[in-house]
Amino acid sequence: MKLQAELVRLATRPVDMRIGVDGLSLLVQQVLGCPPCDGTAYVFSNRRRTRLKLVCWDGNGVWLCLRRLHRGQFVWPQADDATWQMSDEQW
Repeated sequence: MKLQAELVRLATRPVDMRIGVDGLSLLVQQVLGCPPCDGTAYVFSNRRRTRLKLVCWDGNGVWLCLRRLHRGQFVWPQADDATWQMSDEQW
């Protein structure tokens, strides 16, 4: 799968990984203040930074992708902002 997202945003606050696509889309709208169907990929992490969920609208529907580490943690921004933007190279 190749995502054609124009922008990738990381939600810096951890979320409950039991939340599905509808709940994450609601968080994008209510907490981040963004439309979830704008072509942006939104990435969420759990508190331990061992799991990621990505939500992205591809024009036909919403993708929900999950990545789980068996060892180590994802490097994550320590920003006070609700989201953090990264370059294509960082992604």
